[in-house]
Amino acid sequence: RYSIYLKILFLKIFFKNIVNEGKMMKNIYVCDCDHDSIDIEKNVLKNKSGEVKWLACKTEQDLIDQCQNAHGLLNQYAPFTEYVFKNLPNLKVVVRYGVGVNNIDIDAATKYKVQICNVPDYGVHEVADHAVSLSLALARKIVSTNENVKNNIWDFNQSVPIYRLQEQTVGVIGLGRIGSSYARKMHGLGTKVIGFDPLGWNDSIPDFIEEVSLEDLCKRADIISLHIPLTEQTQNLIGAKEFKLLKPSVYLINTARGGIVNEAELLQSLENKTIAGAGFDVLEKEPIDPNNPLLKLVNFLCTPHMAWHSEQSGQELKRKVAEEALRVVMGNLPSYPINKIN
Repeated sequence: RYSIYLKILFLKIFFKNIVNEGKMMKNIYVCDCDHDSIDIEKNVLKNKSGEVKWLACKTEQDLIDQCQNAHGLLNQYAPFTEYVFKNLPNLKVVVRYGVGVNNIDIDAATKYKVQICNVPDYGVHEVADHAVSLSLALARKIVSTNENVKNNIWDFNQSVPIYRLQEQTVGVIGLGRIGSSYARKMHGLGTKVIGFDPLGWNDSIPDFIEEVSLEDLCKRADIISLHIPLTEQTQNLIGAKEFKLLKPSVYLINTARGGIVNEAELLQSLENKTIAGAGFDVLEKEPIDPNNPLLKLVNFLCTPHMAWHSEQSGQELKRKVAEEALRVVMGNLPSYPINKIN
């Protein structure tokens, strides 16, 4: 009996090791990433996954040619189309570095049973802080007056008019994690906050925010900040119709996604001074064309898609994308699913 018991125990251990080894052999690649290293990702995946590669895929064909053996992919910019999913039969999950997934065909991913994930909570305060910074820089005319002083123009009259922030109305479009964080920070400075969310109002939105329509928000707000994803529904959400509703003293802030604001209408409004200014961290085409006429305007502030960044948020993002990919390839439920796989 003792001998039989030992044999059974040995077989259990043997098969358990086979199962664990099978799980460990799931390959997770970084298919594209413009970071300096993937040391954090490798540390997460060490001894828990199979081969880890750092690729530089840019096209559909790059993905197909280089990722045949991948079960999980960490993605930044490379395009995931139906053609890609169709030709990567081993692929189980794609996790995007960041929040937006507009470079991924979600319907096609679902069709081919590929789980798509993002990391929506890695830089919430950073993006909100950046939007606040752009709001205040425009409202207090920090950039233009700094340039004046450096050019020996010591005259505050060059900056008029400036309005008391505590008597301003801030309009927040999109009230998820980041939009709500921005709203709380601006409310803390003493502003009145109104909000519109094209994705729907929910109970977690701060109760000091007055719910209004997009049209009402455009008419009433002195500062408007965008915090929504780029979708078919939100493409050119702020276009010709909306620009006509805006106050001539309004400042428009976009730290969300390029394409939400019609940039041709933005340029016209800034040139004609039918709005006071704009602060953008994102554009339809990135990096911005050096000949883009927006860059010639003193009432247009632009930063290089950096709102998400801090040392802490960058490290958190890298850790979470690797953890999410590992979670899915090991057969567990994702923490940040974009689509539902049956």
